[in-house]
Amino acid sequence: MANTETLAFEIGTEEIPAFDLKNATQQLEALVSQALDAAGIPHGAVEIFTTPRRLIAIVADVATETEALTEVFRGPSAKIAFDDQGNFTKAATGFARGKGVTVEALELRDENGEQYVFATKNTPSKPVAELLPAVLEGVIAKLAWPKSCRWGTTSAQFSRPVRWIVALLGTQVVPVSFAGLEAGNATFGHRVLAPGAHEVPSADQLIDVVKAAYVVPSQQLREAAIREGVAKIEAETGCTAQLPAKTLTEVINLSEYPTVLMGTFDEEFLQVPEEIIVDAMLMHQRYFPLYDEQGKLTNRFIIVSNGDPAASANIIEGNQRVVAARLYDAKFFYDEDRKQSLDKYVPRLSEVVFQETLGTMLEKTTRVVKMTARLVADGDLYVDQARDIARAAYLSKADLVTNAVIEFTSVQGVMGSYYALASGENERVARAIAEHYKPRFAGDSIPADEVGQAVALADKLDTICGLFAIGQAPTGSSDPFALRRAAIGVLSILFAGFPVSLVKAVEGSLEIYFRGGLQFDSGAVRDEIIAFFIGRLKAILKDEGASPEAIEAVLSTGVEEPVEIAKRVRALEEARKNQPELFEDLAVAFSRANNLRDASLGTSFKRDLLTPVEADLAAAVTSAQSTVGKAMREGDFAEALTQLATLRAPIDAFFEEVMVMDEDPAIRENRLKLLNRMVGVFSTVADFSLLA
Repeated sequence: MANTETLAFEIGTEEIPAFDLKNATQQLEALVSQALDAAGIPHGAVEIFTTPRRLIAIVADVATETEALTEVFRGPSAKIAFDDQGNFTKAATGFARGKGVTVEALELRDENGEQYVFATKNTPSKPVAELLPAVLEGVIAKLAWPKSCRWGTTSAQFSRPVRWIVALLGTQVVPVSFAGLEAGNATFGHRVLAPGAHEVPSADQLIDVVKAAYVVPSQQLREAAIREGVAKIEAETGCTAQLPAKTLTEVINLSEYPTVLMGTFDEEFLQVPEEIIVDAMLMHQRYFPLYDEQGKLTNRFIIVSNGDPAASANIIEGNQRVVAARLYDAKFFYDEDRKQSLDKYVPRLSEVVFQETLGTMLEKTTRVVKMTARLVADGDLYVDQARDIARAAYLSKADLVTNAVIEFTSVQGVMGSYYALASGENERVARAIAEHYKPRFAGDSIPADEVGQAVALADKLDTICGLFAIGQAPTGSSDPFALRRAAIGVLSILFAGFPVSLVKAVEGSLEIYFRGGLQFDSGAVRDEIIAFFIGRLKAILKDEGASPEAIEAVLSTGVEEPVEIAKRVRALEEARKNQPELFEDLAVAFSRANNLRDASLGTSFKRDLLTPVEADLAAAVTSAQSTVGKAMREGDFAEALTQLATLRAPIDAFFEEVMVMDEDPAIRENRLKLLNRMVGVFSTVADFSLLA
C-alpha cells in the first residue's frame, strides 16, 4: 500500500454570516471527498471544522501517490473495425481516440468465437502533491453561497474576502492559489486573544494550533461550551433560559471563543409587554432571556461574548447599556402608542402599501372585513361571534402603523392585542388580533377560537386570491409572498372544523376584488386557486401516508372541498389498511360492474325485462344509492364505503346466473344500463378503477 499523509486545508476569511457558514459546513465534507475521488486520490475520512473566520477540512490517510491502473476496453467487432482492404474504419479510430490510445495500439482478441478490437490503457501513478492544487482550488470554486462578493483587484468571488490559506500534505505545503493568495503553513488566531499568524508544523497539528490560538474550531464544540455556560448560570440563579434554535445557531456561528455571561436591566422595563423585550433581546441583540420558576420573564439575560474573558465586567456593562437603550426606546414607543385608542390608527393604514396593484393596507382591511361577513354567513356563526369577528377584522392591521411595530416588526399582531385591551376592546377581539397571523409556520397552532380563525382565513384568502388575480402566483422556485404557507394555514383552520366552504370563500374573495375594480378572468383564476389548494392538500395527505392512487381516486370525482377530499382519502386508506375484507368487497363489486359497463347507454333500465337475480341487484343498487347518498351528505364516508360493499353479494349472484352480452340487443342493453347505474353509485364516492 502507498505511503499516506494527513491533508489539512483551511480557508481563512473575514467573518462569514452565521447561516451561510452553517450551509457551507454542510457542503464542505462532500465537496472535498468528491474532489479527491474524481482525481483518483485514495483517502480516508474527511473531518470538517468551521468558525466565522475559517473553513477547515482534515483528510486522513491521503496516499502520497495515486495507484497505477491498467484498464482493458472491448471495442467493435473486427467486421466493423476493419474495411474490405483491412484498414481501420472510423468506428475503430473513434473507439481508440475515446480511450486515449493510438489506433495502432488496438489489439485483436477472440471472444466467444468472434474477434473484437481491444484497447489497453495504462495510467501510471502520479505524486498526489502535484494533483492537489487543482483539486483544492476546485473545492473553493464549488462552494455555493447565497451571496458572494469581490474584493481588491481580483475577480475571485467568495462569501467574504479570503485572507489566508493553509494547505499541507503532511509537512509539505501544497501550492494552492486563490484571489491572489498563495497557500502556506500559517493560520491566524482569535482576533483579540491570539492575533496574528501562527505556524502550523504539519497537517496533523493544524487543529491543535488553532485551539491553542483561542479558537474553538467546530460548531458542535462551541454549542457545547455555550450550553455548559448557560446551564451554570441557570444553576446559580434558579432561572431558565430560552434558547430558540435559530438564534442559538446564529450565536454559535458569531463567535470563535464563546464566553457565556449574564447581564441585567432595570426592572421598570418589565412593565413593557414581554414580547417587545424578548424581541429586543433575541432578534436585535442575540441575547437569551431568563425566566423564573413560574415562567415569568426576569430582568436578567444571557450574553455570549467573543471577547477576552478577562474583560467580562466591561463586556457585560457595554451590553447592558445597549439593551437599556433598546428598552428605553421600546417603553417610549409603547407609552406613546397608548395615548390614543387602537381604532384611531386604522385610517393611517392608507399610508402603508400592501401590494402595488392591490392597494394599501387600509384597502386590504376593508376587504378582510367584507370577507369575514361572508364567512360568518356561510358558517352560520352566532351574533356575538359575528360582532367580534367584524371588530377584530377592522382592527387586525392597525398596529402596523404604531411606533412599537415599526421598530420591532416581529411583534405585529401581538402589540395590536395589547393596544386593543388598553382601548377597551374585549378579550376575544384582542386575542384574534394577536393570533390572526397564525399559523405562521409548519407545526404552529391555529387561532384559539372562531373569531381569530375567521379573521385569519379572511386575511390569508385575501392575499392568495389577490395575488393570483394579478398573475403573481408562486412558481417552482419563487414564493415571495409565502402563499404556500398561507394556503397550508387556511387548510389547517378548515381541518380544525371551521364551518365554511373553501370554494365559496375563494369565490367570495374574488368577487370582492372584482367589485372593487380589479380586472381578471374570474373563472380561470378561481380554478387556478382551487388547484393550488388541492396541490397543497395532496402534499399534506402524502406526508400522512396516503397513497397517490387513493388521492387521485377521490379527486377524479370532481370534488373540490379540501375537508371532504381529506375525509374520503382517509376513509379509503383506513379500509385498505385495516379492513381488507371490506376493501376486497368494494374492489371486486366495482370491477365486475365496471369491466362491462357502457356509459354511452345511460342508466335508465327497464324493470319489466329483469330476471329475479337482476331485480335483486337493481333493488340493492337502489338501496345503496339512497344509503350512500345519505352517508355522503352527512360526511360519513366510512359508512358510505360500508354500504357500497354490500353490493358484492348481489353482483356476484348476477354474474353467476346472467350472461350480460345476451344475443337479444334489448336484453343486453338493459343489463349494461343496470351495471352503469351500479358504477354510478360508486363514482359518487371515488373512482375505484384507480384502486381495483
